[in-house]
Amino acid sequence: MTNNLDDKYRIDDNDRIDEKDRMILEVLKEHADYTTRQIAKKTLLPITTVHHRIQKLRALGVIEKYTIEVDSAVVGEGFAAYVLVSVNLPLLRLKKKTQYDVVRDLKRFSFVKRADIVSGGTDVVVFLRVRDVAEFDSVLLGKIQLVEGVEKTQSLIVIHGR
Repeated sequence: MTNNLDDKYRIDDNDRIDEKDRMILEVLKEHADYTTRQIAKKTLLPITTVHHRIQKLRALGVIEKYTIEVDSAVVGEGFAAYVLVSVNLPLLRLKKKTQYDVVRDLKRFSFVKRADIVSGGTDVVVFLRVRDVAEFDSVLLGKIQLVEGVEKTQSLIVIHGR
């Protein structure tokens, strides 16, 4: 018998996420700050069950991290946009770089909240938040479009979102 959490909750064919796990995850998605006791009360599960299942979910990698959601307008990031980025593949090959390098460079900017390589007519989709249109203009023209390998961009301004 072992006390190692990774061994105790080793992933195999018997490891399944069941309804109790899903209930706990649903509570945590909305209330990552809840205590085990609060989660138990919401799910009607015993506290020890909740505790052990959260440990298991963490060990299995189902729960990667706990985080917060901020009011973007209050922290000065009330303007949101998706930027579709097309990369210059011949230039990247010449420089011995890839789309992964472009994404890494884009993610270095604090205003970039997410950057994903996608398939289709665009190569990378960037989600960003800034203060206003003026700042958006500044970061688009003065930063994003100057990243090595970025060939062209198309912006989608978020009118309403959460």
